[in-house]
Amino acid sequence: MKEAEQILLDLKRKIFKPVYFFCGEETFYIDQLSDYIEHQVLEEADREFNQSVVYGKDVDLAGVLGLAKQFPMMSEHNVVIVKEAQNLKELNKSAGSDEEGSSSKQGSVAIQQFIHYLAHPQPTTILVICFKYKTIDKRSAVAKAIQKNAVFLESKKLYDNQVPDWISTYVKEKKHSIGPKATFLMSEFLGNDLGKIANEINKLLINLPDGKEITPELIQDNIGISKDYNVFELQDALAKKDVLKANRIVNYFAANEKEHPAPMILVTLYGYFSKILKYHFLKDKSKFAAATALGVNPFFVEGYAKAASNYSATKLKHVFSYLKECDLKTKGVDNSSIANGELMKELIYKILH
Repeated sequence: MKEAEQILLDLKRKIFKPVYFFCGEETFYIDQLSDYIEHQVLEEADREFNQSVVYGKDVDLAGVLGLAKQFPMMSEHNVVIVKEAQNLKELNKSAGSDEEGSSSKQGSVAIQQFIHYLAHPQPTTILVICFKYKTIDKRSAVAKAIQKNAVFLESKKLYDNQVPDWISTYVKEKKHSIGPKATFLMSEFLGNDLGKIANEINKLLINLPDGKEITPELIQDNIGISKDYNVFELQDALAKKDVLKANRIVNYFAANEKEHPAPMILVTLYGYFSKILKYHFLKDKSKFAAATALGVNPFFVEGYAKAASNYSATKLKHVFSYLKECDLKTKGVDNSSIANGELMKELIYKILH
């Protein structure tokens, strides 16, 4: 996320601002920036008297402002970090209100004092507010004041198709490499929770020498993702119409349904076959042009080309019908007894024949 990267770069250059407001559903960047400020801005000896870390459920806005107005003791800065600020009642109510200018909001003394502080902050204080899991109503008076006077970051969740590139970049920053297949495995298994992904990557790198590659085998041994029984391998088997391999994988999924829930697999397969259909109608099917159009790594284009040769547009129409039928049955429509694992086996049979 470019905005977060720029803020972090400024912090490393010791370019500090009086107020930072971090919000949004993606907590990775919020934690990354607040942790850096907490551990790097002040020397350890200065933190005891010049740094306060509080939680929204334990303080009120007036208390936060009281801390922010304090002068540092024998230090350049007074650092105040408010974690879980979405639990600050006054701020949560005001910033999240749908009605701008409501009497309760405008009448809040604490909110008015906060807005005033944003316009006239204590220059020696670095106030960091971490408003997690949600954003602020940008129509509200306090939100407008925050955006005007503070360093504002709204950290949004990445789309699923953006996660593989994020993983590759993160690993590269750690002076390692990771191949497309290993990247796909991690993104499919861990989803788009960047904090969780970063934590797993960091664990993998503990005993991995600089420059070495994160492989599917390493992921399988340390994270528990099977390099042979996963959605990527199922897609590969379907693309090649490898009946034996596809059946082996779907049988494994059926036996381990908790780790491989049918609804998640169906969503992935729908996206996969949608890309195959899109490939059919691309004017430019060259490797990099197709990769851009499909939103995938160029490494995977050959696989989509192979799949397109095995699945005509007419066949794909039937595949989407099978997927929809299976999805409805997993939700209990016209099905009262057949287990999801058996439904997936039936689906794979229909797709392959």
